[in-house]
Amino acid sequence: MVEKAMTPFGEIAPKTPATLDKIKKNIYGRYLEEFNVGDIYVHPRQFTVDRSFAQEFATTFMDANPLYLSAEYAKAHGFQDLLVPPLMVFNLALSIGVQNNSEKALANLGYYNAQFLLPVYPGDTLASRTKILAVDDKGADKPGIVHVRTLCLNQKNEVVLQYERKIMIYHSNGKPKGNSKPGDSSAFFPESATPALKLPKLQFPTALKDVTWGHTYFENFEAGQIYVHQNGRTITDEHYNWTYRVGNTHPLHYDKLYSAGISGPMGGEPVVYGGLVFGWLVGMASRDISENALWEIGFTEGYHTQPAFSGDTVTCITRVLSTEDKGTEYGIAAGEVQLQLIGLKNIKANDALEKFGADLFLKENDKKKLGKEKISEKIFEIERRLLIKKQP
Repeated sequence: MVEKAMTPFGEIAPKTPATLDKIKKNIYGRYLEEFNVGDIYVHPRQFTVDRSFAQEFATTFMDANPLYLSAEYAKAHGFQDLLVPPLMVFNLALSIGVQNNSEKALANLGYYNAQFLLPVYPGDTLASRTKILAVDDKGADKPGIVHVRTLCLNQKNEVVLQYERKIMIYHSNGKPKGNSKPGDSSAFFPESATPALKLPKLQFPTALKDVTWGHTYFENFEAGQIYVHQNGRTITDEHYNWTYRVGNTHPLHYDKLYSAGISGPMGGEPVVYGGLVFGWLVGMASRDISENALWEIGFTEGYHTQPAFSGDTVTCITRVLSTEDKGTEYGIAAGEVQLQLIGLKNIKANDALEKFGADLFLKENDKKKLGKEKISEKIFEIERRLLIKKQP
């Protein structure tokens, strides 16, 4: 232990003339020309996820799966403790990387090939790092597209999540650049084209079967079903706090002065960070879809098709795409279910289905070539795959 006697320090500012020849204005984020294929960014900051933070995320984002709420329930299924919600892991991994990857981004274009590979428990510490896969430069006067792969690692340097995304970013075109830490193509980056999912041997605690209702077991799902989730969620200014709570540093999501200087649909008011919107949609769907899920296997082809703002009410619909019986491959009788999740704003899910019908499930970027109009109330689309236990 270091011990040092302390004395009060005196005021010196009034006697210190202010000079304007040493002004510092640190700038964060990268413009398009600052990305190089193969570079690896080891992102600053780590997050230790304590129990209260994990449960607060699960409850704020309305997740009904007891694996994220009850330590006893999770342990009885074979896990070490309650699980940190996968959407929380994803949001932390993405947000930690914003300072390097997307703080200068015009838009996040999509999420791809997300795979959750290991359980994350309270007390685990998460960090992330990103590799640049491709840079599509369309010219100095047009925004380009940066394709990245991000790994989320725990305190043992084990990969708990691997995913890709595409980001739209402008050239600097004379704007001042920051002094970002250069990428290092030799940095530790344990990516895999065929990563392995590692779960404990799972079991079904029949004594706790009444903790969930009986309509979300694997047998309850069949391809073609459409679940119209009945509750919406009005987003308030709470999203400012949650943006920074998960580590996202992009001022578009919490700085009104910054947002006021942006023209177009993303300008005016701070935009709700899309990862939070995703979290609310998954949570709202959970009572109908994932209350008996054992694992979020992953997601892909995820697109934010319209921004959301404070005061918007989001709703959602889920379509069952496929089911696959996995027997006891996971140690417990279970199957995999692939789903399409559709997010909406300021319209009830019932009304949206009646108004737009099957067009809701067409990808918005395909609408033009199909001769269809885009749906302004549709804000999100993604496919996800869940492992869901069978009824005992």
